[in-house]
Amino acid sequence: MNYLTKKTVKDVDISGKSVLLRCDFNVPKDKLGNISDHKRIDESLKTISYLTNNGAKVILCSHMGKPNGKYDKKLSLAPVASYLSEVLKKDVKFTGEVLGENTERIVNSLQPGEVCLLENLRFDSGEEENSEEFSKKLASLAQIYVDDAFGTCHRAHSSTVGVTKYLPSVCGFLIEKEINAINRIINNPQRPLVAILGGAKVSDKINVIDFLLDIVDIIIVGGGMSYTFINALGYAVGESICEIDKLSFAKDMMAKAQEKDVKFLLPLDAEIADKYSSSANHKTINADSIPEGWMGLDIGPKTVRLFSEVISDAGTVIWNGPMGVFEWKNYEFGTLSIAKALSESKAVSIVGGGDSAAAINKFGFGDKVTHVSTGGGAFLEFLKGKELPGIEAIEDK
Repeated sequence: MNYLTKKTVKDVDISGKSVLLRCDFNVPKDKLGNISDHKRIDESLKTISYLTNNGAKVILCSHMGKPNGKYDKKLSLAPVASYLSEVLKKDVKFTGEVLGENTERIVNSLQPGEVCLLENLRFDSGEEENSEEFSKKLASLAQIYVDDAFGTCHRAHSSTVGVTKYLPSVCGFLIEKEINAINRIINNPQRPLVAILGGAKVSDKINVIDFLLDIVDIIIVGGGMSYTFINALGYAVGESICEIDKLSFAKDMMAKAQEKDVKFLLPLDAEIADKYSSSANHKTINADSIPEGWMGLDIGPKTVRLFSEVISDAGTVIWNGPMGVFEWKNYEFGTLSIAKALSESKAVSIVGGGDSAAAINKFGFGDKVTHVSTGGGAFLEFLKGKELPGIEAIEDK
């Protein structure tokens, strides 16, 4: 996967042109419908500003949530238009619909440097179906297509793949940044290359582990998924998450690591609780002897020291998945410590999207690592060694 050959927005003449810009505005809202985290929107501002400053007529589009092809006021992009108007210091016209007469009127009235935003693309079922008819109509609004939504690049939808059949297609600055980060891992990593995997289930990361064992020097497994590996070695894990049907796979992966001369590190100790609750009784114990009625909810201090030493000596680190239930104060120590170790390391550090990105930003270390990916699912697909349809569809230079 050499995505460095893909055209970027700087490779096309956009002056006076209508540009369809796919962003990832799938942001969380509070109970009142206000945006509670603007980070994904802010990540798009560099590309939007470049387009407007160079005289493009900008037509923004995105999805939000899973409305299943039907209008849902709670998933409207209207608050996004308001926020963009505020930060761009210009009126971002909101169409209030995906396609239709109002959209055509607003798009046709745009002057160079002006911006409009379409309503949630997933209000039309044609988006997720990658409908040819919907793709054609969407493409008819513009003369150039720019994809800057890395978080959706693993999906072959109309706004990520379908429109590229009908418009010259390039990537924006955010996707360019993601591509450069991916390239540093795959094609030219500084070694040792260390992968840290966490999260709840082995089943979520089967292909990820298999792929990474072919390229890394050290793999660290923490979080709930580590207990399946510990149990596969014959140790008691109490009531901890353990996928019995994945024990054979766990054994195979540890054997593969040995064959490949890849160090495979599991927790030495764990913070355990007598029930799954933020207020449960808890204590630290060796990870290989968790008693019945107790469950592991975080890695312990000995494990933190081991993992932190590995991170300190690494050339490149990929991190995807927390070390425990970091949302609860009693079990945030492991994830916090990994984030801190990464922030202090001289290694090239790439943090996968989803919970890992949320954790490192929560603890205030997001700006102290090399790159925090904006795409959880897309980043995982990449770690499985799979092509990303949304990037594949972009034209080569």
